Amino acid sequence: MIVKKTKFKDLLIVKQKNNYDNRGVLRETFNNKILKKKFIFEYCTSSKQNIFRGFHFQTRNKQSKFVNVLKGRILDIVIDLRKKSKTFGKVFKIILSRNNALGLFIPSGFAHAYLSLDKENIIYYKLDNYYAPKYENGIIYKDPELKLNLSKKIKVSKKDKKLMTLREFRKKIKYL
Repeated sequence: MIVKKTKFKDLLIVKQKNNYDNRGVLRETFNNKILKKKFIFEYCTSSKQNIFRGFHFQTRNKQSKFVNVLKGRILDIVIDLRKKSKTFGKVFKIILSRNNALGLFIPSGFAHAYLSLDKENIIYYKLDNYYAPKYENGIIYKDPELKLNLSKKIKVSKKDKKLMTLREFRKKIKYL
């Protein structure tokens, strides 16, 4: 595993290695000696093609996340919402896939989303805090300030369609 820094403080790309043989693939997805993060909660999601999930965050019980794709390919997108961050309000995007074996460590204080690009996508998360629904919130995907230019074919949940804009976030919550 190789950890690469990004222009966003503490947002890390983790290059893993797929080991292929006639039985399939083996990939080490986490090594505490290399990433040095304490995770206490894990979950796995699957999404069909053109599904957009996010941008989610928790205002309390904030979560750092380590995201890996076990099958398929996603466009993983984060927004920096941290107080006094040089990249506050900025967006970072990366393709994560089974084939490229990249993982993304997202520190707390970011809103997280992804767009499923393949027919079937399986995403595996490690988190450093538990899910707390009463503190869950988010930024709406179609906020023009984000300049995402996503396909009109994407499918978004009713809940995610009601999220606030970045401007509303600045007024209501200010920062994470």
